[in-house]
Amino acid sequence: MPKQIKDPVHGYIEVPTPLVPLLDTEAVQRLRYIKQLGFVYLVYPGANHTRFEHSLGAMHLASLLARQLDLSKDDTLLVCTAALLHDIGHGPFSHASEKLRAEYGPFSHDDIAPFLIMPEVSDILDENGTDPHEIAGIVSGHHRLAEIIHGDLDVDRMDYLLRDAHYTGVPYGNLDAGRLIQSLVLTEDGLAIKESGIAAAESLLIARTLMGPSVYYHHVGRIAEQMFLLAGRSHFADSTPDSFMRMDDVAGTTLLMNSPSSISKEMMHRIWRRDLYKRAVYTGREQLDMNRLSILRPEEKNRMKQAIAETAGVPEEKIILDIPPIRKEMRMMVQVQNQHDLVAFEEIIPLLSMMNATRQDQWRLGVFAPADILEKVGDAAREVLSLRRATKQDKLPGTIV
Repeated sequence: MPKQIKDPVHGYIEVPTPLVPLLDTEAVQRLRYIKQLGFVYLVYPGANHTRFEHSLGAMHLASLLARQLDLSKDDTLLVCTAALLHDIGHGPFSHASEKLRAEYGPFSHDDIAPFLIMPEVSDILDENGTDPHEIAGIVSGHHRLAEIIHGDLDVDRMDYLLRDAHYTGVPYGNLDAGRLIQSLVLTEDGLAIKESGIAAAESLLIARTLMGPSVYYHHVGRIAEQMFLLAGRSHFADSTPDSFMRMDDVAGTTLLMNSPSSISKEMMHRIWRRDLYKRAVYTGREQLDMNRLSILRPEEKNRMKQAIAETAGVPEEKIILDIPPIRKEMRMMVQVQNQHDLVAFEEIIPLLSMMNATRQDQWRLGVFAPADILEKVGDAAREVLSLRRATKQDKLPGTIV
């Protein structure tokens, strides 16, 4: 029998009968204990939703889209399975641990193949007649149906924008997912959108752009994430975090809070108490030599951090230098079905270039430190980074301290 689950975002979600056993596997249940937004709960107290809820939501939207595209029964089961399992590769605190693991070698949470060969999961897939290689291909973006889960207008993105907006209380992520799904069609070249769905697609672009500084890149979440990364690097100085990636938030936190490394313990206890580092410098592109920063290797960034610490006369672990990558330009490779023709989305929607320019302007470099040494760290950072001293702390309007 199908299983119905009440969801605060979509209402009642129906889990197809073949997928019900997957819900109780360890790989899926672990997602109940991994926060969808990492450390954003330190900014928005309601942001305690999990990867489990999101996976159910993505599966629900995948089933609606499969019906809209008139997929076969087998293909529908395939994409719904992929949507339910698409996040099982995440480690503690979602993308935060992925960044940690990536420092030790190539890694992507989209590579879920190792989880699909676990007997508990593979036995269910075999019984359902779904090929684990096809599921892995959909999630990683290498399959004829991959755009449903891993594309420009995918159900993964639709759900997390709606869900993150709901739980943070930030309204910018709201979009008309129902209208968007009803407007999608399947062509020989992949997914395309009818002209009637352009406004819904534009709302998704706007949501992605506005949710960035308000939620995904909020400075408090960034500071906590960088403290977590410092804790992880210190704990795994002589090993790799491979087994760590199979843990959940509680197990990962417990490990680092009881680490032999005093730095790891301090960082995690400070996060636990919300005794976070503060912004010594927080500045945009206009004050920096972006050509120089964009080509800095990790060891050069580390030397820059060391120079700030030496100039300020403080221990290096008291400094966090956060130079995030420039946000990738949003692309819309989907085509627009204009009567009997297919037209490139970017040719008829000028909003895309404007949104990409806004995303570039949202970029910020941060130097963070404990409150008691903030002024001297800020002075040292401005000297090392060759910044002109601002008369007022550079801050996005509406952000929460």
